Amino acid sequence: MPDKKHEQSAFTVTDRRLFTSEGELRKETPEEPREAPAPVTKGAPEKPVEAEKNAKEEMPPPPTHAEQQAQADAYRASSKELDTQVELSGHSAKELEMTFERFMASLYMTAMLQLGLMHEQGGQPRVDLIGARQTIDTLSLLSEKTKGNLTGTEENFLQNSLYELRMAYVEVTNALARPPQPGPATGTSGR
Repeated sequence: MPDKKHEQSAFTVTDRRLFTSEGELRKETPEEPREAPAPVTKGAPEKPVEAEKNAKEEMPPPPTHAEQQAQADAYRASSKELDTQVELSGHSAKELEMTFERFMASLYMTAMLQLGLMHEQGGQPRVDLIGARQTIDTLSLLSEKTKGNLTGTEENFLQNSLYELRMAYVEVTNALARPPQPGPATGTSGR
């Protein structure tokens, strides 16, 4: 076999992220040419890989840079109006800011409601095991995808939340799987 030399090809790395690290829309994001989606055909069930490929083809094209900029500007203006109203009511608009910990806490509370371990004041607890499992799996997915990118406090909060929710899920599912236990005997005894 003849010796093959490793050819070095020149390549360019292009940052295609739409937002900066500060959350602002990048102005230099290049427009990508859009292709028309392939027609959808009906027929026999598809293999999972084919189904995923077709789902991607059915997706509408993303908004243009101008559309994204207009939307971001409108969102900021609307948010400023709400912040002004909140400030006028005597509260701080900082209370409305979303942080990663608040996002995780929201998912934690959602799972607790779905497990029936919390409920609205005056309301009855409702159990939604499938919803609870999906919410717990969402937190688990966040844990995997954010590994190495969280502060110590965020990581600790996330891991504690996952631990507590998984334990609560097991307790609730075990309690629901047990047959009802007979309660204490009521009435009089042998008189």
